[in-house]
Amino acid sequence: MARSVTTRRKIINTALAWSIGLLIFFPILWTILTSFKTEATAIANPPQFFFFDWTLENYAVVQERSNYARFLWNSIIIAGGSTILGIIIAIPAAWSMAFVPSKRTKDILLWMLSTKMLPAVGVLYPLYLIFIELGLLDTRIGLTIVLMLVNLPIIVWMLYTYFREIPGEILEAARMDGASLRSEILYVLTPMAVPGIASTLLLNFILAWNEAFWTLNLTAAKAAPLTAFIASYSSPEGLFYAKLSAASTMAIAPILILGWFSQKQLVRGLTFGAVK
Repeated sequence: MARSVTTRRKIINTALAWSIGLLIFFPILWTILTSFKTEATAIANPPQFFFFDWTLENYAVVQERSNYARFLWNSIIIAGGSTILGIIIAIPAAWSMAFVPSKRTKDILLWMLSTKMLPAVGVLYPLYLIFIELGLLDTRIGLTIVLMLVNLPIIVWMLYTYFREIPGEILEAARMDGASLRSEILYVLTPMAVPGIASTLLLNFILAWNEAFWTLNLTAAKAAPLTAFIASYSSPEGLFYAKLSAASTMAIAPILILGWFSQKQLVRGLTFGAVK
């Protein structure tokens, strides 16, 4: 009796998980399918799901109209650079808060997290003026710095959580053996927290890749990433759904492939320290 109840519960949980997964994935699937339709088919009512005349015309038009490789390279540089720079700054900060905490450590962490609740548009105008004065407007360096600062609270919080699961006695033993602060962080702490650091890298790379607000407001042409590439297919004359879907598919394809191949590492890192 107990076994049948357990089996029934597993079936229900599996069906529920698949239903939620398909519900979340459906917009992506619909975007990909729409990218292979003509503009007339894309706006047809009722919508046509699989049974339509498939075409690669939209991808050809997108390739002719835009330099996809340049947008892709900008996205890689900006997302990768902001993530690496954020990790370099966050590891010492998280180490300090995890192993040398003060009375205000929790307050600092909460304050850092509270900055994520600030509406981005509230600081856009002053930041825009600063970028003009410093010559950082429409540059990869400027956007890399902004995205690093935007995601830094998340990076610090994640690393702080992972570092808290590492026994402090191990670091004390390294100090007793004569390890310097630099050696302690680089050769003792970092190797032990590789799953957590890897998942932090992956998650923040995805966040930086998908960032649209700052990329659309602080870039124009030279440093425009793939989010700007997608936005360029919305025009005053109307919204070209099929071409917009093709551009969106080309923009999300690299990050989907990265997520697919690194999903085990990402799950391992996100559950790091959950079971002692």
